[in-house]
Amino acid sequence: MALYVSSNAPPPSALVYGGDGCFAAAVCQRLYLYVRTTLVERVDDTLNHVIEVVHRSLVIEPSQTGGRVLTAIGVVEPPLRVNVEATFRDNNPPAEADRIDLEWFDPTGDLLWSTFSEPPGLPLHVNPKGETVRLTKEYLLRQITQRVQAGSQVLGYLRVSHPWFEVTKPTRRLVLDLGLGISLVVGIVAAIGWFLSGLAIAPVRDSYQRLKQFTADASHELRNPIAVIQTNVQVALADPDPDLQIQQGQLQVIERLTRRLGRLVDDLLFLTRQESGLVPLRRETLWLDQLVAEVIEEQQAIALEKSVQLVYRLPNLAYGELVAAAESAFSLQGDRDQLIRLFTNLISNALQHTPANGTITTELLLLYSGQSELQVTVQDTGKGIAPQALPHVFDRFYRADLTRGRSPDAGSGLGLAIAKLIVDNHHGQISLESQLGKGTTLTVRLPKSPSKD
Repeated sequence: MALYVSSNAPPPSALVYGGDGCFAAAVCQRLYLYVRTTLVERVDDTLNHVIEVVHRSLVIEPSQTGGRVLTAIGVVEPPLRVNVEATFRDNNPPAEADRIDLEWFDPTGDLLWSTFSEPPGLPLHVNPKGETVRLTKEYLLRQITQRVQAGSQVLGYLRVSHPWFEVTKPTRRLVLDLGLGISLVVGIVAAIGWFLSGLAIAPVRDSYQRLKQFTADASHELRNPIAVIQTNVQVALADPDPDLQIQQGQLQVIERLTRRLGRLVDDLLFLTRQESGLVPLRRETLWLDQLVAEVIEEQQAIALEKSVQLVYRLPNLAYGELVAAAESAFSLQGDRDQLIRLFTNLISNALQHTPANGTITTELLLLYSGQSELQVTVQDTGKGIAPQALPHVFDRFYRADLTRGRSPDAGSGLGLAIAKLIVDNHHGQISLESQLGKGTTLTVRLPKSPSKD
């Protein structure tokens, strides 16, 4: 007895990927069912076409037995038969393995003719829609069986068979391809996810490294003055009969170091607040020539103490033109406190590195390069900066001359870093040029905004 196999069996993809309802498994299952159904329909269409061709080529003739035949509807007709020899002349099986085999049965169900080398012996089962049967464990057939009639008289049965591997071979290949494809897609998605997560975490990692470096540098900067303060205080307190002049000098050192620590703490707080966005930029209309003049005036006392000359240059205009220009050309929108801090840092930094009898020249210019800009240059006649140190001058806590860290009056290394941050806040540009033995020039360019009434 033949074993009939349902064509609606669950696809292998459901077994491979499991019924966990994941999107990939559902897509694979639908794709598998679509391809499998399409292949089965193609095979059935081929079998139906063969049946039509054979049906049109049947040689039907009167039966040699004579007499009359009473049909199912009560009509007496002459008996007919199919001339098997004339209809199926060529009984040679095709050479290809995926051939279509034919079987002809008489009205009683007896096999009269077949293209099988060995008839499978399957029972006759009329099924014009197609069915799948198993001959052996490994070999299956797709079959369609139709009843052949002449009027109301049954002439016999025609069964056409097609190897089932025409369906199983592509579907198995599809399952393999889907498995490899899903594995590849999962691998690609995992790689992309890993890459994107690396990109996403890179700023966090960079910020963490900067925080570590910042903490180490800040600790180093705070440790040295604190140690000096402790040493001077211990010396001042250890002498039972201290000399007033010596003690006063030690306390003056302590006072200078305390001011230095205060400036360092202020700088650190300023950087932290600006980068965290806690303090918004307060824009107001101001006149840059007046602001720079105020800064120079404040630094004049320190310049006189160090015997350094401060020079301030404006455009070469007559007095009336200069007043008119100052009211329009030198105005911009910016944060007054930040800009004062900016030019204070630049000029005080130049004072720190300019020897006695040197000169610091500050010049204000109005530029027209696509948009109106104000340019301020601070040029000193100091010892300059080595070329290898120029790329790092705006880094925090960086000092081109490491020996300056031994001086109590040395800066913290945050002045130029703060200057760059302020210029960036105002969407400007800052640059530095320096030559050893000739001095340093700092250039700040700020976009100009029209004054408001």
